[in-house]
Formats: sequence, structure tokens, C-alpha cells
Amino acid sequence: MKNSTFITRVTIKNYKSIAACDIQLCALTFLVGPNGAGKSNFLDALRFVADALNSSLDHAIRDRGGIKEVRRLSGGHPNLFSIRLEFALPDGATGHYAFRIGTSPLSKGYEVQREECVLQNAKILTPETYFHVHDGAVAETSLKVAPAAAIDRLFLVNASGLKEFRPVYEAFSRMGFYRLNPNKLRDLQDPDPGDLLIRDGSNLASVLGQLSPPVKKRIEEYLAAVVPGVRGVEVKEIGPKETLEFRQDVAGAKHPWRFDASNMSDGTLRVLGILVAVLQGDERAQNRVHLVGIEEPEIALHPAAAGVVLDGLREAAEKTQILITSHSPDLLDDKDLDVESILAVEARDGISVIDCVDEVGRSAVRDRLFTAGDLLRLNQLEPDTASVEAEKTRQLHLFDYEKKNASRMKERERPE
Repeated sequence: MKNSTFITRVTIKNYKSIAACDIQLCALTFLVGPNGAGKSNFLDALRFVADALNSSLDHAIRDRGGIKEVRRLSGGHPNLFSIRLEFALPDGATGHYAFRIGTSPLSKGYEVQREECVLQNAKILTPETYFHVHDGAVAETSLKVAPAAAIDRLFLVNASGLKEFRPVYEAFSRMGFYRLNPNKLRDLQDPDPGDLLIRDGSNLASVLGQLSPPVKKRIEEYLAAVVPGVRGVEVKEIGPKETLEFRQDVAGAKHPWRFDASNMSDGTLRVLGILVAVLQGDERAQNRVHLVGIEEPEIALHPAAAGVVLDGLREAAEKTQILITSHSPDLLDDKDLDVESILAVEARDGISVIDCVDEVGRSAVRDRLFTAGDLLRLNQLEPDTASVEAEKTRQLHLFDYEKKNASRMKERERPE
């Protein structure tokens, strides 16, 4: 598999049910665990970043019920949350983006306490490009002239007008996260530019219509393997609206019959939506989708079709990083599935624990004694306890600026 990994490492503190996690991601990553374990909350933390950049920080927080619903609920009542994403861009540049948001007496109830972005380009022999924002003011930056900062907005939005940080902004803002709704896929849809699939799939027809012929053909081939008899799918205009029209073989008919989306099953529509979600976009920078997250693709899917969907996910992951949440053993039954691509998720005393599979589970899969699906059926797919305990004993460092300042302070306090 080609390395399409965009986000290489994720560190989260006090986001919803997640007290702390620090994990590595692959080109294709599965978050696996029971209902209510916190899989969706992990995916939502990444979606929060995209929402805050695409619309506004205020919208991203209000859409989730306010700052009190975003920060972790616990007896200690933490009043802030933090997210750090380490990334690799297609041009070879690497870096990290992090922010900390806390409660505030201001009318909106929140403030951006810290925000930083550090970017290194190995191909260009120049110092790193960076900014550090502290309580609504630019504390340090490599820029000769920096835009103004505000305590209730993410600075990366303002910095996106600069060529140095534009690629970072575009990469994070063009991430897609999906909980597909068959009713929305079935309804007549409003046409739009179709450059990015909407979360519930309500612009699926527009996105399908913008795909290149080779990509559309691959989608139809996968769809036919899941739903025998399907020969193709087209966009159909109905007045000012549009919908999907399927061509499907019918016994005794010389030519395939045509069926509107309103006549198709939930499973067929969901499979089409999943395939379009992971294969959308193209190689052009402005249209590239860097990461796609899909919640429970196995819903309404026959177990025998899980292998076909997994093949489609693997192909898509050669160009786009894919994150999947699941509690389906059927999706994990492939003996060639890399156990390192699986993150086990558990809820312990109301706190989500997210980590790689423990050593016992990894050994069982590597030695082909069990598939990951077998371990899930046996309730033996668990996070690495040793790693989790180590996490409790060390402080997660999200901001390089704070670490540098702490080191400077220690140097000053050292007796001569």
C-alpha cells in the first residue's frame, strides 16, 4: 500500500469522553470497540478541526451543544480541551498543528488559550515556518508580517491567506467525515458544485457527477460485486433537483431496468455512498481529499459483502488516508489485515481508552491463530494496557512553544 498518511499522530486531552490519548495513524486505520466506547468521539475531534476551519470556531462549538458538551465531563470538571495533529503533506513538508480551548467569562463562553503551527520542508533548506499564539496575541512567528489574532477564533484561518500556511489550512479543511443517512441518499437532492461529499450524503448525486470516468467505473465495479445485477448508476435530473438512477438486471428482461434511488435498499445506497466518500477528489491539490472518516460502514451490509468493501477501502487508502469506526467482526476477518492498523477502544469508568491492540492480541493475529474479527467475537480485542499505564504517568506535551519556554525558564533559574 502506498503511504497516503496525512495525519501521522493524534494527541487529545479532555475532549468529550477522551481524557488523554496519544496514538499513531496509518493510511488505513480501524477504530474498533463496543457501542459507547468513544470511537465516534475520536473521529469527532478530527471533524471539529475541519468544522472550525471551514466555518468558524463558534459554529463548531455551538453545533456540538456548546463548550460544556465538548470538554470532558468528569468529577474534576476540566475547563479546557486540547488537540494536536502531526502531519505530512504531499509535497514532503511535515509539521504539527495544535490548539487549546478553555472556558471564558466572555459572552461566547470560550477562548483560544494556545495555538501553534510548525512546518518543516525537507526539500527547501530554510528555517522552519511557525506561529505561536497566546491568549489572542501572536507570541512568536517566523513571518515578517503576521495577520492579527483574536481570542475567539483560530489563527490558522487568518494565516491561510499566506502562502506559507495555505497548504496546511487546505489539507485540514478538506477532510470528510461521514455518517451516511439512506433517507438523504434516497431523497431528491439540490445540485451543488460536488467538490466534497456532505456528511450525511445529501449531495451524493452532485459528487458522483463530478468524478472522473475511471473512478466512476471502479465504483460501479465494486457496487456490482456487492449487489449482483447492478450494471451502473447515473445522475438523473428531475426539474430543479437531481437523483441517482440505477441500471439493474431483471430476470427475463433483455436490457437492464432503470430504478430511481427511491426504489433501492438501504444497503445498496450506503455501499455507494461509502465508495464515493473514499474515492472522491483527485490528484490536483485544490480538489484532493486528504482524509476520510466513516462511521460503521457495515450497517445494513450483508456479512458476505464485507470483504468487497474492505478491498475498496484498501484501494482508496493508496491515495487518501481512511479512518473507519466499527464493531463488526466480519469486516476484520481478513487474514491479511495488518493488526497494526487496528486501534482498540474501551470505556473504563466512563473514560475512553484508545490504543493499539495489546501484545497478546497482536501475536495471535500475526501468528495467524486468530483473525482480528475472531478476537472481537471473543471480546479479546483490547487496548495495550502497558501503553495505557505509561500514558498515565507522563504528561502529554501538545505545544512546543510551552516546552521551549519552560526550558528557557529553567536555564535562567540555574545558579551560576
